[in-house]
Amino acid sequence: MNTDSKLMDMLTGYASAHQHPFNVAVHMIGIPTIMLGAFIAFSWAKVEIAGMWINGAHLATLILFAFYFTLDKLFSFVFLLYAVPVAWIATQIGAQPMAISGTVSAATFFGGYAAQFVGHAVEKSTPVVLKHPVQANLAAPFFTVVEIFKIMGLRDELFNEVQRRISELRQGQAA
Repeated sequence: MNTDSKLMDMLTGYASAHQHPFNVAVHMIGIPTIMLGAFIAFSWAKVEIAGMWINGAHLATLILFAFYFTLDKLFSFVFLLYAVPVAWIATQIGAQPMAISGTVSAATFFGGYAAQFVGHAVEKSTPVVLKHPVQANLAAPFFTVVEIFKIMGLRDELFNEVQRRISELRQGQAA
């Protein structure tokens, strides 16, 4: 395992603000919910290529997968296991009349964010989205996959290294 990687830096930064089990649980629900809301809106933009309709949700899934692939191949493929169904559901909702799809998009997007802020209030940490909005939104779906691995006890060496780094950071801040 390469402990001097962009992946380790991102995991350490993210995990340091997501230690409380309630906050983690809220994020496991809230991030896919936010993603659904965004993907519904993305699905409204579509183009026909070779007889097949491609929309913004499909494109966003592909772009996120490509970015995550540069970080970790296994995590990126597992990301597809939930991103593809979310993009499909978003496409189905996005095909509904705007009054319905717009309402569902806004409710899931903003509701998911509201839940995140509640989780961070319990954690007593500033949401990463306030410090680094672009990075947080690009990385959040990836971290959902990472949390699944952590909860299942997979790749413990990676998570032990992340926790070691967080402890070092906190000791440095206390000194």
